[in-house]
Amino acid sequence: MKKTLTVDVAIIGSGTAGLSAYRAAKLKTPNVVMIEGGQYGTTCARVGCMPSKLLIAAAERAHQVETSEKFGISYNGEHQIDGRQIMGHLKSERDRFVGFVIEGVNAIPEQDRLVGHARFVDQHTIKIDDDITVNAERIVIATGSRPSYPPAWNKLGSKVIVNDDVFEWDELPKSVAVFGPGVIGLELGQALHRLGVDVRVFGMGGKVGPLSDPKVTECAIEVFKSEFYLDVNADVKSIELSEDGSAVEVTHINLNGEVETFTCDYLLAATGRRPNIDTLDIQNTDIALDERGVPIANPSTMQTSVPNIFIAGDASNQLPLLHEAADQGFIAGTNAGSFPDIESGLRRSAIGVVFSDPQIGTVGQTHHQLTNQYHGNFAVGEMSYVSQGRSRVMQQNKGLMRVYGEFGSNKFLGAEFFGPASEHIAHLLAWAHQQNMTVPEMLDMPFYHPVIEEGLRTALRDLNETLRSCNCPKEDCSNCTPGC
Repeated sequence: MKKTLTVDVAIIGSGTAGLSAYRAAKLKTPNVVMIEGGQYGTTCARVGCMPSKLLIAAAERAHQVETSEKFGISYNGEHQIDGRQIMGHLKSERDRFVGFVIEGVNAIPEQDRLVGHARFVDQHTIKIDDDITVNAERIVIATGSRPSYPPAWNKLGSKVIVNDDVFEWDELPKSVAVFGPGVIGLELGQALHRLGVDVRVFGMGGKVGPLSDPKVTECAIEVFKSEFYLDVNADVKSIELSEDGSAVEVTHINLNGEVETFTCDYLLAATGRRPNIDTLDIQNTDIALDERGVPIANPSTMQTSVPNIFIAGDASNQLPLLHEAADQGFIAGTNAGSFPDIESGLRRSAIGVVFSDPQIGTVGQTHHQLTNQYHGNFAVGEMSYVSQGRSRVMQQNKGLMRVYGEFGSNKFLGAEFFGPASEHIAHLLAWAHQQNMTVPEMLDMPFYHPVIEEGLRTALRDLNETLRSCNCPKEDCSNCTPGC
């Protein structure tokens, strides 16, 4: 039955950003609807951060068994990994997390929930399938993103998979080729390797995870390569199905410079994600798009070039992280609800963590961003985890930390690091960054002994010495940071 609704705010999408936008908009106006074209349950809970951490937790337990000899704990080399039990536990806990999200959605009044594929008719009108027309004064796009890979790989049929598919396995495969050593590829690739899967990780351009600092990148690559097959500059000659269609054959130049064919059960595509914008008929609006076809939005207000349309979460392709999606959704929903009164929302310091082992952390401005902004004229402090006391005690003394500061102001600018407990150190640094602390102020904070955080103090001390011995020219220099 066809019907037409008139609302103040329409939210397209019910993921983390959409739910946050809905709740924020409802605080400003009662007439809000949320439209969902797929399953309820956020990307994080269903196919992202939570199920991946469950797989990683199992992998860490297996790895601890294998690396206990130095502590005098014997290991005979033959512990059994029950892939079916691992995946059963993962899916059970995953479903529990998804259930909490669905409970939250079900608490939303039924009249505020619309189901179907939404597409723009114009800047105030949304069509849902062929049944419902929504006339909305304001609209928030919160449609999320999906995995993306080269179309040529579709010839592999069910043998090409994405992270979503991994979490539907009933049993672990024998072998997997992972393409893309970014966050997803590193986490899943290493976890599968530690659970007994024959894994090879292929990349391009020498990158690993979110790192841009060349020294930290080099350290991370060497550590990962010592554990599992990783080629960040892979020369792949061909990717084909086997003759009987039961496997994938990846022919490449291996790390020894020889031509080799790796035959595996699956090709896991971890080559990036694509904002779900292309199915919205966005061309029926006047929204300005970037070169990727993604709406351009003000990061402080999440307002697009069309004043009554906002965007939030992975669909905006700004920072595809859960906490960012929640913040963006709140900003977009608040402004959509109170339109035309628009306010800048709270944007927090950038923080990122990769749950590999060792973990990767990034805070504030990256090495790449600072190089572009300051033309290389910024201070760097460094600390190796190799001799760091607490890390060595735990036999986790691998990695490198690099912290950045501004000459003259002594302001802490950011950090990239690869080492144990990076998820915790990242939070300390992000709080300091958001408070605009200087490096001397950070060094005035308490550090216990013996803890891994003492390594952070070592890096900050090194950075402080560099800041105090600024060698910038005395005369005015447009390429130098303030104070030099």
